[in-house]
Amino acid sequence: MNTTLRKALTFFIAVCVTVSAEAQKKKGNPAFEKVTDVEGLPRVLLIGDSISIGYTVSARDGLKGKANVHRIPTNAGHTGMGIAGLPKWLDEEKGKWDVIHFNWGLWDLCYRNPESKTQGNRDKVNGTLTHTIEEYTANLETIVSSLKKTGATLIFATTTPVPEGEAGRKLGDDKKYNDAAKAVMKKHGIAINDLNAVMKGKMGEYGIRPGDVHFTPEGSEVLGQQVAKAIEAEL
Repeated sequence: MNTTLRKALTFFIAVCVTVSAEAQKKKGNPAFEKVTDVEGLPRVLLIGDSISIGYTVSARDGLKGKANVHRIPTNAGHTGMGIAGLPKWLDEEKGKWDVIHFNWGLWDLCYRNPESKTQGNRDKVNGTLTHTIEEYTANLETIVSSLKKTGATLIFATTTPVPEGEAGRKLGDDKKYNDAAKAVMKKHGIAINDLNAVMKGKMGEYGIRPGDVHFTPEGSEVLGQQVAKAIEAEL
């Protein structure tokens, strides 16, 4: 896939994600509810894809009375979308952040094909990889540089497992991308919340369906509890 076509596909997917996020808000998804800060409590920002949308409420509940937990108003998608979105998400007019818990990966390692009829144009056979490990690493470096300027304590969450039968993602790529991300975080002294380890070997129990990277409400609850624990340790 040439650069122009890739950019066009990325834009199309970004539009779809935005529409999807808006639809979720219209349906009353509590993850996107406006948070009214309790004075005196630290402010936390969650950044991530649909997995993070799933665990937002659980993390918020786990930190009730300890922190004001916000999230970005959309699905963060892949690192390219993250780089584009950070200036708006980190706008100082929205306030300062004490802790930022962030993640990218599942979208970056996904193969997509404009002709695929599978949700999100996923196609690991004939599709094009969204970002190589080298591109992912470079993008994370750019993202970390932006996040560090906020002065917030940073926590990176590893990408949750890719299950067997996933249409656009290859088994084992989650480990490869997580290893690359961990190297970046270690270089910058950023704490790591290993959500992959939490769910490793448990996709059959907590996965929403075979071949799907998403989680049941119970699975999202488990992840949210771990996120709350990791954030509290850094407050």
